[in-house]
Amino acid sequence: MILVTGATGLLGSHLLKRLVAAGEPVRALYRSSIPSLEYADKVDWVKGDILDIISLEDALKGVTHVFHCAAIVSFNPRRKRMMYRINVEGTANLVNACLDAENVQRLLFVSSIAAMGRIREDKPIDETMQWSEETSNSEYGKTKWMAELEVWRGIGEGLDTVIVNPVIILGAGDWSKGSAELFHSAYKEFPWYTEGKSGFVDVEDAVTAMTQLMLAPDAGAQRFILSGHNLSYLEVFNHMATCFNKKPPHRKVTNFISGIVWRMEAIKSWFTGKDPMLTRETARTAMATVNIDNSKLQKFLPGFSYRPIAQSITRICGELQKMHNL
Repeated sequence: MILVTGATGLLGSHLLKRLVAAGEPVRALYRSSIPSLEYADKVDWVKGDILDIISLEDALKGVTHVFHCAAIVSFNPRRKRMMYRINVEGTANLVNACLDAENVQRLLFVSSIAAMGRIREDKPIDETMQWSEETSNSEYGKTKWMAELEVWRGIGEGLDTVIVNPVIILGAGDWSKGSAELFHSAYKEFPWYTEGKSGFVDVEDAVTAMTQLMLAPDAGAQRFILSGHNLSYLEVFNHMATCFNKKPPHRKVTNFISGIVWRMEAIKSWFTGKDPMLTRETARTAMATVNIDNSKLQKFLPGFSYRPIAQSITRICGELQKMHNL
């Protein structure tokens, strides 16, 4: 039996779908109601919460493998406390529950490239790097780093665990939040672009890598970056705009302009209570030129390869058009 946390998120839902399609016995947590997914009836849904240790113990009964995808990704200062609770305390709870469980053979923890300190313009980011005040600008990155510390503690206590650090994940999902918002922005012909650069990975490639690493005998006690391509945000937005037959971004954002925008968004968020479209953290990230070294995973899994980014974006745009009846 396989347990998936965060099964309703972008990565978790695609992982769940893949496992069900492969005929694997899968269990997933839900908090209030079982999500309306086309394959929901093939999943063993258990009501629970990673902040509730008792429900975790119940969910782990008979489970041999655990994919921990649950997390809050937010750059809104107002969500800081909850982000620490879910990302750090929740991970600690799951690690402890896995250590106490009788049958758990391996945990795969989904961390983030942000846990490595992704503001490094002098050299590529690889698995040897750690979060620091100098190389990271986000509380989110700090929580994922602290969550990794809980995982390494579990490893020290005998829990076989693999850590993956994905970059920006591209996939079809709720495009009102998360990385799927990039597609929504392109569809709405968002005019602004930055000269920033980052790593991007197709959600399907991320799922393939995760499922292979879960079964790889020598993958334990290691971390693996999941990144298909280093691209500028402008290149990605141009691909998306072309697929949607929309006008690509054409106005360059400068440091001065981004400074004005994130301050205005902070004021608006204060009055509306909604997440700001841009924060100081996301503004700095969008302006940074980041290069990711993805060679470790490809050497470890020689039969694995990332698909071309244009192919990924074309497929995802088509999926989103069907999903939203566009």
